[in-house]
Amino acid sequence: MSIPVNQMKWMYETMYKIRYYEETMVQAYMEGKQPVFNIGAGTVPGEMHLAPGQEPAAVGICAHLRPEDTVTSPHRPHHHAIAKGVDLNRMTAEIFGKVTGLGKGKGGHMHLFDPAVKFSCGGIVAAGVPHAVGAALAAKMKGKDWVAVAFIGEGAANAGAFHESLNMAALWKLPFIIVVEDNAYGISVAKKESTAVASNEIRGAAYGIPGYLVKDNDPIEMYRISEEAVSRARRGEGPSIIEIETHRYLGHFQGDPELYRDKQEVPGLRERDPIARLEAKLLKEGAASQDDIAQMQARAESTVHDAYTFARESAYPAPEEALQGVFA
Repeated sequence: MSIPVNQMKWMYETMYKIRYYEETMVQAYMEGKQPVFNIGAGTVPGEMHLAPGQEPAAVGICAHLRPEDTVTSPHRPHHHAIAKGVDLNRMTAEIFGKVTGLGKGKGGHMHLFDPAVKFSCGGIVAAGVPHAVGAALAAKMKGKDWVAVAFIGEGAANAGAFHESLNMAALWKLPFIIVVEDNAYGISVAKKESTAVASNEIRGAAYGIPGYLVKDNDPIEMYRISEEAVSRARRGEGPSIIEIETHRYLGHFQGDPELYRDKQEVPGLRERDPIARLEAKLLKEGAASQDDIAQMQARAESTVHDAYTFARESAYPAPEEALQGVFA
């Protein structure tokens, strides 16, 4: 399948923006947490789960989505949020705990919510799957061709919510797609030590729905397969499972000592970095010049810098507002 040049360029620029955003967050997160790591200290207190290496999963399917399509994300949400078009200034302000954030600084990085593009995330494993199925049911009841996508890690495919939700989505032929990001580890547990099947797309057979496997963290293949799954959903043909073999370059969370990984694993993975591979493809096929690449990178970096500046310069919520806008 030939991918439109504008789509390939969008994917490249968005992947680069995600990577630059996450690498910038690595530095911001560590402010005030050294020389002795303290998870509650610093500019950005609390846990932080970053996604360098996992960009293809987000851009490959979000390239086919519209603002009215729903996306739910787990505790590692930034790449999905950026690819779906979440307001980056307000997202960053939320992560910094500022009043200008998506949740007025009260949710943090695992609780991002932007109704303008129908995006939400949460820290409970597999909890976003039923929410996305609910959105898919609402779309069908309204007679809309909207699609709902739930992103999860491969460990979450062993949760009850995964199976219960897929059963219901298949039974009712809902416009729902579940994307399983197989980064080989559920926190610190290797997939082969926790999951009975080699890849989760084969579980689709249990519910009579298609399952697709994207190998080698390939953004082009993710785009191709996602187009098929999204088109099926919009036509009213029901749900699909997509599993993508992707790579987590960083620890499960920032501060993770990663004692469970071989020290040579990540350097080996980075040798086939998906952003570099897509850049090489653009150049080889004449879809972009070196100047085009430089402009896309500069545009992405400028957007990220603006978001971090907005967040840093925004005010913290007033103490007397602590119980406003929350369930109490």
